Amino acid sequence: MPAIEARTLVRRFGTFTAVNEVDFTVEAGEIFGFLGPNGAGKSTTINLLCTMLRPTAGSAVINGFDITSHPDRVRQSIGVIFQDPSLDDRLTGRENMRFHAMLYNVPHAAFVQRSDELLAMVDLTGKANALVRTYSGGMRRRLEIARSLLHQPKVLFLDEPTIGLDPQTRRHIWDYLLKLRRREGVTMFMTTHYMAEAEHCDRIAIIDHGKIVALDSPRNLKAMVGGDLVTIRTSDNAAAVTALIALHGLDIRATDDDTLIIETAHGDRFIPTMVDVLRAADPPIRIETISLSHPTLEDVFVKLTGHGIRASEADVVQPLREMAQVWLGKKR
Repeated sequence: MPAIEARTLVRRFGTFTAVNEVDFTVEAGEIFGFLGPNGAGKSTTINLLCTMLRPTAGSAVINGFDITSHPDRVRQSIGVIFQDPSLDDRLTGRENMRFHAMLYNVPHAAFVQRSDELLAMVDLTGKANALVRTYSGGMRRRLEIARSLLHQPKVLFLDEPTIGLDPQTRRHIWDYLLKLRRREGVTMFMTTHYMAEAEHCDRIAIIDHGKIVALDSPRNLKAMVGGDLVTIRTSDNAAAVTALIALHGLDIRATDDDTLIIETAHGDRFIPTMVDVLRAADPPIRIETISLSHPTLEDVFVKLTGHGIRASEADVVQPLREMAQVWLGKKR
């Protein structure tokens, strides 16, 4: 039985559709990622699966429990690490753990053993009795990870788990999460817009404007791009495309930042030929910048959606306004 199963899941806020007929399954023990820009529907999907929102349509089952008909059973079987901080900084690390244990009716003896084990796992034993307000950002995130596991959930939801952390701390957090999977066998469902972070996932669903546009392993997704990527900016991109179309076996697309991305089997061999073709054009086309790289998940996202992972402010603000109006009761 899958740990998570979503079927044609929909969530609307007024006229804005945040999640649009999403379908996927997550197997037990899998690290499953939602990759997309801000406003794509990642956090809304997590909120639906965690029963913090009711779906407008569709259904989802977590650990065998329907999110609509058995929300309490769902909550008992999951752990959640929210995007925003959720610790009480006026309490110590251990007191935050104890409060969580009380909410989930963890017996005292089990709490003592389990909290000691988890605090040791995230290297916070020495800070367990210090106020959380004295913790660094990375230490707080590690405590949230430990706290979320106290009641032994089968599925752990992580909404942008390393947002706002420096790269070194981000790597350390992932060391803990990967150690956690080896030790506890927990299924993880995470959202992110960090490419390096998504590489840790067994499978990734790429989501854009509320819809899943691709779902596969990182390796297979990157194979969709194929070959090498040559990125150029020229004195006349339109003329450059016209000149290069004559060379067979190329996939050429323009990006938002006025560059051309060219997919080709052997980039190192292609570049000298490309330079000759552009120089021979009438008038000659000048290459202003050029780079050669292997496909990344960012490249996959651009190919599938036509834009980068970072959404513009305009893409995000209007949906947020619609959502706020729903919460304030101005729309139904």
